[in-house]
Amino acid sequence: MEIKTYKKLIQLLGIVLVLLFPILLLVKLSMVDPTQELIQAQPQFVGGQVCKECHINAYNDWKGSHHDHAMDYASDSTVLGDFSDQILQAQGHTYKMFRKDGKFVVTSDGEDGQMHDFEVKYVFGYTPLQQYLVEFDRGRLQTLPVTWNTVAKNWYHMADSVYKGEVIAPTEWLHWTNQAQTWNGMCAECHSTNLVKGYNPETDSYHTTWSEIDVSCEACHGPGSRHVEWAQLPKYSQAEYQNFGLQVRTSGIDNKQYVDLCARCHSRKMTFGDMEYSTQNIYDHGVPNLPDEPEWYVDGQIRDEDYVYASFLQSKMYQRGIKCNDCHNVHSGKRLFDGNKLCLQCHQKDVYDTDTHHHHKSAGMPGEAVVSESGVVFDVGSGTACVNCHMHGRYYMGVDYRNDHSFRIPRPDLSIKNGTPNACNQCHVDKSNKWSDDYITQWYGKERRFHYSQAIAGAKDGDLKAASELKEILGNDLYPPNIRGLALQDLGTYFPDSLGEIIDNYLRDANPSFRRTALLTFQQPTEQNIDRLLNALTDDTKAVRLAAIQNLVQIGVENIPAKYKAYYNKALEEHKQVLDYNADFPTGKINLANFYYYQKQYPDAEKYFKLAMEQDQDLYFVNLNLAYLYNRTGENDKAEQCFKTYLSKQPEDVNALYSLGLLLSEIGKYDESLEYLLKASRVDPKYPRVNHNIAMMYDFMKDKGKAERYLKKEIEVVNDLNSRLELLQFYLNNNIEQKALSFGEEILTLYPDNEDVKKIVAQLRAS
Repeated sequence: MEIKTYKKLIQLLGIVLVLLFPILLLVKLSMVDPTQELIQAQPQFVGGQVCKECHINAYNDWKGSHHDHAMDYASDSTVLGDFSDQILQAQGHTYKMFRKDGKFVVTSDGEDGQMHDFEVKYVFGYTPLQQYLVEFDRGRLQTLPVTWNTVAKNWYHMADSVYKGEVIAPTEWLHWTNQAQTWNGMCAECHSTNLVKGYNPETDSYHTTWSEIDVSCEACHGPGSRHVEWAQLPKYSQAEYQNFGLQVRTSGIDNKQYVDLCARCHSRKMTFGDMEYSTQNIYDHGVPNLPDEPEWYVDGQIRDEDYVYASFLQSKMYQRGIKCNDCHNVHSGKRLFDGNKLCLQCHQKDVYDTDTHHHHKSAGMPGEAVVSESGVVFDVGSGTACVNCHMHGRYYMGVDYRNDHSFRIPRPDLSIKNGTPNACNQCHVDKSNKWSDDYITQWYGKERRFHYSQAIAGAKDGDLKAASELKEILGNDLYPPNIRGLALQDLGTYFPDSLGEIIDNYLRDANPSFRRTALLTFQQPTEQNIDRLLNALTDDTKAVRLAAIQNLVQIGVENIPAKYKAYYNKALEEHKQVLDYNADFPTGKINLANFYYYQKQYPDAEKYFKLAMEQDQDLYFVNLNLAYLYNRTGENDKAEQCFKTYLSKQPEDVNALYSLGLLLSEIGKYDESLEYLLKASRVDPKYPRVNHNIAMMYDFMKDKGKAERYLKKEIEVVNDLNSRLELLQFYLNNNIEQKALSFGEEILTLYPDNEDVKKIVAQLRAS
């Protein structure tokens, strides 16, 4: 073939190929099912059995773990409790555990207080205790109060262990048939995979679903369908997928990112909604609690259940880059090594695993065991174990002993000052804190490092020195991040004026926790604060936007500048979704009611205030919310009754006494109004404006002497120009000219430039 002919043929084929390519592309596109393409747009949950095919070692570690046994269907293989006609006497009732028609049944007090038979549908947990779930109406699963101790092999009543000495009535929120023990809202999100709570606030019902009943692979790694696709591709095509096709990155990350993965379940927190795997910012999913009282001691030690996260963040381990998997096999949950060997991965054996460090007897030496305040028996030799001095624990749920993960040095000196625990006296309960502190001094010297709890305790006690100490903690990144956040919170609570010059630094901080906390310190809706809140509506973290909107809803949408309206509306919708999600809790219903109140949707606000009190009768303070709502809607008879209902529980609440006094005056019940105003004055003689209103009531009743006396009391309390002008006006209104002149001249000695008073005095002199 000639060269020219060959080139011409190549050109021709090139044109044909160019023409064919778009045709083939069209054919290929036409064969794609648009529905299937839409489904694959979001990764799907595939189940742990699919993961097992490639990850058999990780699967075998997980199998039999606490995560594997987090929840299951009740069956002969999963129920650990003894249901062979067992009886438990507790809370004034006789509980029976037995089998009937192959089912597991418990006779327990029900919602009506009477004994009924309840079928166990699910088991919850594995060891050291196992709980049992019962199906109720409106999609609820309730946690039975009788619990199986898997270690001692006996039944116990949860309320007797957790609320010792209390009898929990069926009308109380804590009763097992009420919301405190509703699995759907209290426990479910961290005990199953792909949990969707499905709560409907309009019907107060649940439609809760999961993809796997326990905590399986995808609970931590996220939905796995794209990862399966990635695994099936040839090597050269796998590079198109980021992170092996998984939404959640678990490798190649720093310790903060790693610990945050676990924090989604291993922390006490406020949750915004069902687990969102597309973000690794935990502040898009919820807000972990700061280690503050009453859930923690003032020094950050565990008191109530803390699920580890808030404690671990306080530790030097966390600050030095340690991750959960440095100590635990994350698939089995077990420690990597037994005993001190775990700590000696990093700490020098010849320094720390020695008598000169721990000062305790080794196993086999003469001596007696000690019984800790929690009832744990520590044999001779136990004092040499690192965890017993640096991770002392407490029992929760009756039999579950958990270690404090803040890895702290025992400080008996702080126990003396603040009443906080220390490991020495938690074991040696028969000794004093001073006894322990004397030994610490003997072994390690007199010097003690400043501890952040000294500032936090000082702030709560009103010590002005604490303000500068908290600011030092806040500005020093050597302190734990959540302790710095707590310092910021306490500065806003106890010393708000001290934040003026630094608050904007934390509104711009890279840590979303600081930005959020900074917004929550605003106590006054000043123009500058409103501008700060408006700017925060554009923040890239949900927790920060929500903190901004919950303040802004109180000023009204009509006051939002046009350029922020779109951001405001978006954040408002997010806020409403979070409120709906959490409205199964009584406090959630209160928050939802407040939302409707600020939106001027008063019937909805009234509905949810009432539902909150029905759900938890201890929330009698909600009567105050209803009282203000009824006053706003002109239903003052109802408002009066709500105030009185509240005051029957809190008769010394000066704010409520004063507000009721004003309300009664507004509706013409003057004698009764005066009665409540006088009581408010007796409770707090320095309460602002109460003396003024008492004076006005006496003036109205023609008792001028008492009116004058209480106006003078108001001046003593407030000591400002306005209170003096009110007394001057009283003299003028009642034609008491000589006193008016004398008092006017007295005012001018304090406020010589006041032109109005000058004119009044001149007129009185001339008359």
